[in-house]
Amino acid sequence: MAAACARTLSKVGWHILESPPCRAGNIASLIPRVPLHGSSRAYRTGGAGFRSKLLFSTPLRGGRVLGCAFLIGGGLGLYQTIKLSVQHHLAEEDVKPSVGGLKLTLYQYKTCPFCSKVRAFLDYHGLPYEIVEVNPVMRKEIKWSTYRKVPIVMVNDVQLNDSSLIISALKTRLMSKDKTISEILYCYPEMKAVNEKGKEVIEFNNKYWVMVNEAEGQTMYPEKDSRKEEIKWRKWADDWLVHLISPNVYRTTGEALASFDYIVREGKFGTYEGFFAKYVGAAAMFVISKRLKSRHNLQDDVRQDLYKAVNEWVVAIGKKRKFMGGDQPNLADLAVYGILRVMEGLEAWDDMMENTKVKSWYRRMEKATKSHKGQTDPALNIDQH
Repeated sequence: MAAACARTLSKVGWHILESPPCRAGNIASLIPRVPLHGSSRAYRTGGAGFRSKLLFSTPLRGGRVLGCAFLIGGGLGLYQTIKLSVQHHLAEEDVKPSVGGLKLTLYQYKTCPFCSKVRAFLDYHGLPYEIVEVNPVMRKEIKWSTYRKVPIVMVNDVQLNDSSLIISALKTRLMSKDKTISEILYCYPEMKAVNEKGKEVIEFNNKYWVMVNEAEGQTMYPEKDSRKEEIKWRKWADDWLVHLISPNVYRTTGEALASFDYIVREGKFGTYEGFFAKYVGAAAMFVISKRLKSRHNLQDDVRQDLYKAVNEWVVAIGKKRKFMGGDQPNLADLAVYGILRVMEGLEAWDDMMENTKVKSWYRRMEKATKSHKGQTDPALNIDQH
């Protein structure tokens, strides 16, 4: 902002100094030249110094009185100009990231695989968004929401829940410019279901479907059965791949400590919360990971299940395609990439890279996501109403 103000002041000053020669009707012709002795000190800060040099260094007689009046008036005008310019720049800086009418706010845990999926989608499509990191203990950042999980994405004042629904709804809006976010949300009705623990949970119908018409569908899915393939592997990522992460990153006590060190470092914890999260959380997750291994019928060496799943994914892409989406990633590519990348920097990720064939695809995804290869028209007007 300081630089912007300096530029504004420079421009205003430049136009005053370089005003055109006086012509009939030019207000400059009415302003007599008033010499300001000691001008290098006349504009220093401090009211007394300014007044003594400017008002009292020149005798106030005749035309010079008029000159001072114009000078003071001009100074006030310059002040108002700079003030308005500063307010304008402050307003620009206060505006949240947006594309056209779309303003996105992501409430997340940075190390959560489901949140990582959403970030991968937003980054690939070049959609600017604000991040609110949620404290995993108190979760005060989402106390306003009756939906108590993350990720949550606010599209202006419309709330989207569930990572797969968020991705499908936003992709629908990018493909269908005549639909609003509110209209699209009606395509994904909530329903109550009972999970395997007998607990009532909220699910969303159609959450793996991008709601496009036939012409839009041809653009998005040019190959036969590519839509079915995308849905199949998006569900696979949620129903199977994501459940391999915890048993692998908390496989041993050492890996559990390393994982929680990363979680605390990247997450939003207080000093004491971070300490207890690292040591108590690591111990708890080490135990829980063993239960998860049993629940999902994983092998004793859970790395083998991870390797098998990742290689299965690579085989499904095949040797002739760069991505499952062909030359460009589709939503299944983004989902799998988003889930896997939460292990980066951990032993499980290093082992996966070394013992599977996923590296080439992963690096292509990394490049495509960071360079926003899926960005559409940046001026796209997306309104929620």
